[in-house]
Amino acid sequence: MTIQVTINGETQTLPAGLSVADLLQRKELNPRFLAVEQNRQLVPRARHAECIIQEADELEIVTLVGGG
Repeated sequence: MTIQVTINGETQTLPAGLSVADLLQRKELNPRFLAVEQNRQLVPRARHAECIIQEADELEIVTLVGGG
């Protein structure tokens, strides 16, 4: 079974039951350098594995950049 979600403004099809941590792993993204919002709510890094992505969710994945 699959679900439709929006990631950074793009509609994508994902397997049902995927967590935020699973999604980042599939996309080969390092969670240490990212902020993830699910339906405009920040998902703390410690909760990525338990936060399951649902049908019609809107996700924003933002790369954190340091500067001086």
